[in-house]
Amino acid sequence: MSEFLIHGLPLKGLFSVQHKRHADQRGHFSRLFCEGSLSAFGESFHIRQINHSCTRERGSVRGLHYQNAQAPEAKLITCLRGEVWDVAVDLRADSPTFLHWHAEHLRAGDGRSLLIPAGFAHGFQTLSDDAELLYLHSADYAPDCEGGLSVLDPRLAIAWPEAVKNLSTRDSNHPLIDASFPGVRL
Repeated sequence: MSEFLIHGLPLKGLFSVQHKRHADQRGHFSRLFCEGSLSAFGESFHIRQINHSCTRERGSVRGLHYQNAQAPEAKLITCLRGEVWDVAVDLRADSPTFLHWHAEHLRAGDGRSLLIPAGFAHGFQTLSDDAELLYLHSADYAPDCEGGLSVLDPRLAIAWPEAVKNLSTRDSNHPLIDASFPGVRL
């Protein structure tokens, strides 16, 4: 029996993962990752890198980051503390939902993760102070293959729940999408 309930989201390949919680008088236990269970819903997901972030101030935005076709990566995002509004943007050039986005509200303790396939950009806004995320990546970080999009790009029209603030210098300099944007061809 799988330790996950996996729900497809409106963008093909994007999934909400509900972790089954086993509780007793001592507390609870949940499996956060199982390669075999998750691989049944897409391409094989081997963990190559694990990252942890803490974002101090509510309303802060990180993203939108992606890896191009030379170093594609999938991500499994879990909120460990606080809450975030987690956004995935489909950048797959041949996808019927190219440049569409979807967001999920993730809270610490809600037992949910967001499984983002390769070819998507990812970003989030904190909905609490001191929000912490755990990222499982299917590929090593390749800085020469990284790209980014402006979180305020009118072509994406992401409906951030709060005013965007605290962008890093790098994130505030991501370009707007123009007619020459090729997307990601996997």
